[in-house]
Amino acid sequence: MPVLQPVHVLVLGGTTEARRLVEHLVAHDPGVRVTTSLAGRVSAPRLPPGDVRVGGFGGPDGLAAWMREHGVDALIDATHPFAATMSRNAAEAAARAHVPLLALRRPGWVAQDGDRWHAAGSLAEAAELLPALGERVFLTTGRMGLAAFAGAGLDDLWFLVRSVDAPEPPCPARMEVLLDRGPFTLEGERALIRRHRLDVLVTKDSGGDATAPKLTAAREAGIPVVVVRRPPVPEGVPVARTPDEAVEWVRRLYASG
Repeated sequence: MPVLQPVHVLVLGGTTEARRLVEHLVAHDPGVRVTTSLAGRVSAPRLPPGDVRVGGFGGPDGLAAWMREHGVDALIDATHPFAATMSRNAAEAAARAHVPLLALRRPGWVAQDGDRWHAAGSLAEAAELLPALGERVFLTTGRMGLAAFAGAGLDDLWFLVRSVDAPEPPCPARMEVLLDRGPFTLEGERALIRRHRLDVLVTKDSGGDATAPKLTAAREAGIPVVVVRRPPVPEGVPVARTPDEAVEWVRRLYASG
């Protein structure tokens, strides 16, 4: 009898959900071979089990070619909700290589009673809102995109910039950098707000529990929060909200194949 080859799933990772998905598939689905691709933007990332590649593909053409060369049967875009370019590339590459595509996206945050949220469509919009909201800013949007807060109109503001790796210029004129990686605790976030006398928070709507305590701490302190809306998933791409939903999608693929 012919030996059945395992279904090869390429996971565009870098998120907690991606790692949980891969851990589950590797541990419980012997009919699946998993390769995780990491962008390589974070130093010393936590590597998932299975095969791992680090670095870009060279756009949608390069990703499509890689999938053809390595016999990829399914593609899961489990990148950060704000990795819009990679998500567009994934959609284009999947269409060109005729590979099924699923987006794994954790739900966004929902405002609660007492929250003082201000929505922004981009980092630039978030920066424009700040002068009217506070003077000491807790900036938790990561090290990429700090140029939006480096404009002359914000020189009077002070920023506490938290990121996993050190940011590169251009950066806000007055800032302190806090290198740290989630998950964060509520007591820790409360202490940061008190210690640095922070009076406004800027965050992306990343969703998830790892960084949500800052929202609770801001609500308790009565400080406004600028929330940058996440970009939409490319049109026509199905979405799983949890790793378990993504696992079921993969199982349906190889059960039908």
